[in-house]
Amino acid sequence: MRVIHVGLPQGMPFLKNTNKVQPLAKLWDTKAQKNGQRNTVYSVNGDKYTGEWQDNKKQGKGTQIWKKAAAFYDGDWKLGKREGYGTFSKLCPKTNRYARLYSGEWKNDKKHGQGTYYYSTTAVYKGEWRDGRRSGRGRMHYDNGDIYEGAWLHDKHHGLGMIQLANGNRYEGSWQDGKKNGQGRFLFWERGQIYKGLWVDGVCKCGTLSDYRRDDAPMPSKSPFPKVGLLDAQSVLMEAESTFVKMLF
Repeated sequence: MRVIHVGLPQGMPFLKNTNKVQPLAKLWDTKAQKNGQRNTVYSVNGDKYTGEWQDNKKQGKGTQIWKKAAAFYDGDWKLGKREGYGTFSKLCPKTNRYARLYSGEWKNDKKHGQGTYYYSTTAVYKGEWRDGRRSGRGRMHYDNGDIYEGAWLHDKHHGLGMIQLANGNRYEGSWQDGKKNGQGRFLFWERGQIYKGLWVDGVCKCGTLSDYRRDDAPMPSKSPFPKVGLLDAQSVLMEAESTFVKMLF
C-alpha cells in the first residue's frame, strides 16, 4: 500500500489570520459611549436625562430630571453642565406639576447673564445674574407690593437704585449691602414731604426735610415748612455731613 501526503506546494507562503478579537469588556465599553442624540438615559438613583451627548458628557440640547430634588431642567448643556439658555422648574406637591422657577442664561451650572426668577406668583426678579446670584442691573417685585429697580451685588441692593413702596413712598439714591447708604432722597407721598441727605445703614442721619407736592398728598402735614433763612444753607449742610462722617469712621 502506498501512502500519499497531500500538502502545500513548496514555496507557497502560509497566510495567518491577523484579525484580532477584542475583549468583550472593551466591546461593551465602546457600545456604551454616549455621543450624539440618544434616548432617555436612567441613573441608578432614579434621575434621567434625554438629549444630546458628546464624549459621554451632556452637550447640546437636553432635559434632566432629578428625582430626589423633584426638579427639572430643559435647555443647553456644555461639558456636562448647564450652560447657555434654559429653564429650571420644581415639582409642586399640591398640583403634582412642575412650576417654573428660572428662565434665562446659565454658565458653569449656575445662573449667569440675563434671567427671570419666580420666587412666588407675585415675587419676581428680572435682570442680571452672576455665579448664581443677583448681580448687576435688575428689577424685583416683592410679595408686599414693593418694587426695587437698580444695581445689585450678591443678592443685595448695592449701588444706585430706586425702591417704590406699596404705600406710594419712594427712595432714590445709594445702597450698600442691601441698606440705604450714602446720598439719597426719600419721598413721603402721603405727607407731601421729601427728605434729601445722608443715609447710614438705612437710617437718615443728616439732611433737609421740605414740602413736596403737599396739595396732592392724602395726609399732608397740618402746616407747611417755613422757609430757611440761611444765606448759604448748602455749606452748612455739607459741614454737618462731614462732621457726622468723621464721627462714624
